[in-house]
Amino acid sequence: MNAQAPFTLRGRNPDVLTCIANLSNDEVFTPPDFANRILGTLAEAWAANNKGANIWADKSVKFLDPCTKSGVFLREITTRLTKGLEQEIPNLEKRVNHILTKQVFGIGITQITALLSRRSLYCSKYANGKHSIAKSFTSEDGNIWFKRLKHTWDGDKCKYCGAGKLVFDRAEGLETHAYAFIHTDNIKARLAEIYGGNMQFDVIIGNPPYQLEDGGYGTSAAPIYQLFVEQALALEPRYAVFVTPSRWMAGGKGLDKYRERMLSDKRLRKIVDYPKLYEGFPGVKIRGGISYFVWERDSKGLCAVQTIWDGQPTGPAVERDIDAYDILVRRNEAVPILDKIRAKKEPTLERRVSSRKPFGLATNFKGKPSKSGLKNSIQLYENQRTGWIDRNQITVNAEWIDKWKVLMTRVQGTSAALETKFLSKPIIAEPGTACTETYLVAGCFEDEETAATYAKYLRTRFVRFLVSLRKPTQDAARGVYGFVPDLSLDQEWTDAKLYKRYGLTKDEITFIESQVAEHVDDLDEEGSINDD
Repeated sequence: MNAQAPFTLRGRNPDVLTCIANLSNDEVFTPPDFANRILGTLAEAWAANNKGANIWADKSVKFLDPCTKSGVFLREITTRLTKGLEQEIPNLEKRVNHILTKQVFGIGITQITALLSRRSLYCSKYANGKHSIAKSFTSEDGNIWFKRLKHTWDGDKCKYCGAGKLVFDRAEGLETHAYAFIHTDNIKARLAEIYGGNMQFDVIIGNPPYQLEDGGYGTSAAPIYQLFVEQALALEPRYAVFVTPSRWMAGGKGLDKYRERMLSDKRLRKIVDYPKLYEGFPGVKIRGGISYFVWERDSKGLCAVQTIWDGQPTGPAVERDIDAYDILVRRNEAVPILDKIRAKKEPTLERRVSSRKPFGLATNFKGKPSKSGLKNSIQLYENQRTGWIDRNQITVNAEWIDKWKVLMTRVQGTSAALETKFLSKPIIAEPGTACTETYLVAGCFEDEETAATYAKYLRTRFVRFLVSLRKPTQDAARGVYGFVPDLSLDQEWTDAKLYKRYGLTKDEITFIESQVAEHVDDLDEEGSINDD
């Protein structure tokens, strides 16, 4: 390499990291201002547990971003350390060199992101290059490592990340997305191999890739961000700080054990949640929103939960026991409402609502346009239409065919930034009917009147509010009804009756009605196959 240029710290105007496009919705660049908010939260946590000490004035603290993309976390950490260590190491060149060689480390997720991160951090894609602001590296990588790895196939999926072999078994020269941090049985040994010795990091921070195609039907994908978190916690840093989708809090494919672990971990000390679509990362559609958390190895207690809405906190951070329920109740205002409902110890609708494919028929199943030619025809509710099939084609829950049924669409929601309905309009299906996987059977009844009473109950704001607490995405599976009381249908339930039954205050009622829009149209007793 050529001799290095004289040392300078160059300004960023404009900041290129505010301008670059995301790789995809699965590998999202963290905006610099968002990264700095997270670093501010980290600094507050450090000071609170270290007698007010400034983390940025400690030259011994080691930081690792195990999934660096743009290098924004490492860059902003370096900026803060450069200022904080001014008295400790007065010489600017020596100070910056110390920070870059001894304190900040990263693992690129692809070759291009590794180069981009080095450019962000060292002002050169080569750590030992002519324009690098680090002056003592001998390798081109510096402390930002990347090496193309292959997946370890177990049948048709990778045993480490679940990636589909059909998609990611790629030729040389193509990215495999086999991320080094999670493709190992011994992460400590892997880091020792990468950095040339045993490494104990004080802070592990990052915004990991979110999911990979797993080879399932269509564009099926499995989440992988939880694998980065679990691997980081296995290293036992003093602090772990990660940005992830928030859907783990109440759902997510294969995330049940992860959710249980996180909610029960008393070292999870703060969660900052952005539930509104597009708010955390403008222009990026991450259903259910995003959030970041602070995990503290040496501190146990309640977790402070804060919601950000339209750029502002909805209220103060509230310390609470986040494993009081099987999911994380995201809004602090909802907890006392839910506590009042649970106090009555009533069964919930989860036991009444069917699982997916209530009659064993997939969403893409199509009946005939008419019953002509069918010996024993029944009407079939399909995706956006109705058709006709022979009764003997139903082999699952055939006893439901001749009952009155209330059907709910399995998917409810739009691409809007804000969801306010949470459930579609119920369909009252008469005897002699069935449905495909597009719908769930929310309940079966002997008479039309009871079915209509139940459908009206599902339309209340009260019910839809409770559903919203368990519904982070468009998916309205059976589990979203897990907080809704299964009440006697010998009377018609209105919101006013329900608020009174559970002793809700004016503030609690106002909160519910601020979250859930009223259904202004009357329930059509004939039902409808169109969503609201």
